[in-house]
Amino acid sequence: MSQQVPATRMNLTLYKTKQVAAKKGFDLLKSKADALKVRFRDICKKIYETKVGLADQSSDAFFSLTAAEYAAGNFRNQVLESSTSAAIRVSSRTDNVAGVKLPVFKQYDTGAKSSENIGLNAGGRKVAVCKEKFSEYLQSLIKVASLQTSFLAMDEALKITNRRVNALENVTIPKIVNTINDINRELDELEREDFTRLKVVKRKKEEALKLEEKLKAAEKQAKLLEQSLEVKVSSISINDNAKPVAAVAASDSTTTAPKKDGKKKKNKNKKSEDSAPVSALAEFEEDEDVVFR
Repeated sequence: MSQQVPATRMNLTLYKTKQVAAKKGFDLLKSKADALKVRFRDICKKIYETKVGLADQSSDAFFSLTAAEYAAGNFRNQVLESSTSAAIRVSSRTDNVAGVKLPVFKQYDTGAKSSENIGLNAGGRKVAVCKEKFSEYLQSLIKVASLQTSFLAMDEALKITNRRVNALENVTIPKIVNTINDINRELDELEREDFTRLKVVKRKKEEALKLEEKLKAAEKQAKLLEQSLEVKVSSISINDNAKPVAAVAASDSTTTAPKKDGKKKKNKNKKSEDSAPVSALAEFEEDEDVVFR
């Protein structure tokens, strides 16, 4: 994993925030670079046009100087002696373009009077034309200086901005995206592990419940078997207890039967004994009847 970032929800939220901020910064720097490019092209175009016109202006100015010197003679020393203060000065200000400060130069008149006695004898018109040409040439030079300085500052700012844009686009944002992908991957793995762990725990709980149910069912069956065995044992014990009673009863019956037979024999003997005198009486009575007849 890139940068060894712990795979947590908080880090995921943090890097998503960084990704949003990096994209916003990239968009802002991209728009800034586009604005700088537009202004850079505009400055390049103005520099080209100014420099093209500057060549013609410089040739016209020096040609007019030559014509003025031809008409009025050499008046350079007079100009240098008469000028005590500058009639034109340059002021600078800064122009802000998409956060880049560009220096801008502008000329202004100080109000100082220059020597107007040059060319009174001859060539005054040529000297005035020469002065006008050099004023225009000076204005173009100041403009070129301002544009050139802005061009250099714009070029440096554009390089820095493009470097930052490329760094965000090719280095920072891909790193953040890779980190987010790695965190999401590890979080998904953790979720899968948790899911499988929960499934295992659930399966074990279900197996434990099934085992408990089986144990309960087995206990119930064991209790039922014990009860049935107890019933059988009690019935067997009852039967076992009943057999000796029956045997005793049978033995009693067998013992009482001979007694009854003995009693019957005795009764028969008694009857026979009783019946013997009766028969003897009967014979005696019959003999007595015979005698009396």
